[in-house]
Amino acid sequence: MLDYNEQDTIVAIATAPGEGGIGIVRLSGDQAGDIAGKIFIPRNKQHTKVEALPSHYASYGSVVDEEGKILDEALCLPMWAPNSYTKENVVEIQSHGGPIVLRKILELCLTLGARLAEPGEFTKRAFLNGRLDLSQAQAVMDLIQARTEASLKVAASNLKGNLAKEIAELRHSILAIIAHLEASIDFPEDDIEDVAKAEALEKIRAIQSKLEAMLASFHTGRILREGLSTAIVGKPNVGKSSLLNTLLKEDRAIVTDIPGTTRDSLEEYANVGGIPLRIIDTAGIRETEDKVEQIGVEKSRQHLENADLILALFDGSRVLSEEDKRVLDLLENRKGIALLTKSDLDQVFTEETLAQELAERQAKFQIITLSTETGEGVEALEKAITALVYQGQVKAGESCFINNARQAKALRVALEHLAQCLESLELDMAEDFIVIDLRSTWEKLGEITGDTVDEDIIDQIFSQFCIGK
Repeated sequence: MLDYNEQDTIVAIATAPGEGGIGIVRLSGDQAGDIAGKIFIPRNKQHTKVEALPSHYASYGSVVDEEGKILDEALCLPMWAPNSYTKENVVEIQSHGGPIVLRKILELCLTLGARLAEPGEFTKRAFLNGRLDLSQAQAVMDLIQARTEASLKVAASNLKGNLAKEIAELRHSILAIIAHLEASIDFPEDDIEDVAKAEALEKIRAIQSKLEAMLASFHTGRILREGLSTAIVGKPNVGKSSLLNTLLKEDRAIVTDIPGTTRDSLEEYANVGGIPLRIIDTAGIRETEDKVEQIGVEKSRQHLENADLILALFDGSRVLSEEDKRVLDLLENRKGIALLTKSDLDQVFTEETLAQELAERQAKFQIITLSTETGEGVEALEKAITALVYQGQVKAGESCFINNARQAKALRVALEHLAQCLESLELDMAEDFIVIDLRSTWEKLGEITGDTVDEDIIDQIFSQFCIGK
């Protein structure tokens, strides 16, 4: 972790690699204005130095090299401490977005004394300087990586501080219980021990209920953040690639009447009802002599094993075949959604028959009749997927969600300590034992917001960020 008594001025290219209309080089630290002033010449003669420019106002001018030669036209946007993202002096130079000019501006800043920023170091400084708590800092990366509007809403909610607010309220409630219990220890003559324990029992159960609800949101939050791993399986020519194209709303997979067209797995992200689906269109499952296709079929089985959601397709216009039965055998003791495809054609394989076959294999699948030609059943499929993901919870934007493993682990450990508290209370043990577990709960919840987290964990979290953020 950086020594903030002797803090460097850091610099990085803040825009994505490649060509673009504009590119941004960002500086943060005490010397940001001085360094920027040596390479940026304002066109407005009233301000001859960058350090004299007003905060949060863009100024037009030129970027010059060591010899004073103009490299590019640019804007300079200073954000003076403490009113900046990092709460330090921040200066952004916005030039044209060619990689050569951006690299040259970066090199000039490094030559003048700035240090290349580490991944996530701007956000790390925002956290260490009190601009963000740890849950908000992690929400910054979630915001950048959001794939759907729903995942964007979750990230925006956490960045706003909604999760941090709920955690702070719970930690405050725990401290109040601790204070009440310690009062009964310090003043035993006041005969408040039984009252304190009774009130603690009620309040701890209420906190436990809230934490369990937050932990339950991890299922949905993780999916909205990372995407729902979805395997489309079925025999060849059953409509898997057509379904993929329908969900993607574009022709991504090749669709033909020839069995075995899809020999390998295609992986794409689709937005289904605001949920990011990481869809894997697998090779048709059948017996084949084609070595390449055999590899694809084996991959199909592996993807099915690892998928969060299985979409199993069966052709409703054809009788149940041996290839269908092979697919059904793979679904034994599994859950998912079964689709009877090609409903625009005469149906000979019915929902009742499919339900019976699934029940014999103890497979719990919701059955939906579908036609990618007419669109029948597509909306029902989207609603079914949404229901599976949210599992009765309110949707994104209406509540905060736990969406990463570190936060979920902290909640699980906090709940374990609360369970020990309740056990101690039910056994009528001394208040000291109860207080110890309550303090452990308080500390674990503090890890979510960064109030009680180790420096090594902080370093590890920010190392996953992109450079320039």
